[in-house]
Amino acid sequence: MVGLKMPNNTGSAYPPSVDALLPRVREWVADLGSIPSRNRIMSEFRVGAPKARVILAALRDESETAPVRPRQAVAETDRDSEAEPGSGTPVEQERTGTDVEVTAVANSDTDLTRTRPVKVWPLLLLALPAFVAIWGGWVGLGRLTGFGPIDLFPGIFDGVSINSAITLPIGVETYAAFALRVWLSGTTRSGRAREFAKWSAFGSLGLGMAGQVAYHLMSAAGVTRAPWSITTLVSCLPVVVLGCGAALAHLLRNTIDNGQEVND
Repeated sequence: MVGLKMPNNTGSAYPPSVDALLPRVREWVADLGSIPSRNRIMSEFRVGAPKARVILAALRDESETAPVRPRQAVAETDRDSEAEPGSGTPVEQERTGTDVEVTAVANSDTDLTRTRPVKVWPLLLLALPAFVAIWGGWVGLGRLTGFGPIDLFPGIFDGVSINSAITLPIGVETYAAFALRVWLSGTTRSGRAREFAKWSAFGSLGLGMAGQVAYHLMSAAGVTRAPWSITTLVSCLPVVVLGCGAALAHLLRNTIDNGQEVND
């Protein structure tokens, strides 16, 4: 049995002792039908953590010898035992068996609804070859349409250059993945944002496929310079991606959808 003498640190002039609180706590626990947590004892009886810890330990020691049951169930069991002598134990066993049966059904339902997290490594395995092919196709198409090394900070840091062809795969494909995430995620609040994300994702993926087809056709034909129509379209892609990304970001921040506030 845990000792019940505790220091007086509740902040009251005459705080109740643990011995004085235990009968009230026992009645409260009998109404609950289960042993509460330490924080709930602190909140219900306005005691500090040390006293609540000692009370909880005392309740647990008592529950090992006499499990706590609701007062209503105890009263019903007593009435049944008085009406039918010697029938108290079977009635209690029947109730206990029913409780165990209900608990087992609840646990089985919980197990059925519990889902395992999806493994990430198959997605990475699928994405790696696609990334290599898409990157190579966009960079190759960029070279055929005039993209290439440029001075990044002319007049400031001379000699720092970058190949502007890498802006095509980064911009187009990254936006497509982001728009798919906004469209398919259940956390997107605005229906307008989901609708815009859906169609812009389809458009971005369609442009990506068209770019890959154009590059491989020209590469197989030995073309060293893309026609002006393809060059015009490819040159506009960074600006289109910027506009779509900015529009989608504004829609995501908007909490008003079709004149009504979007609820969580």
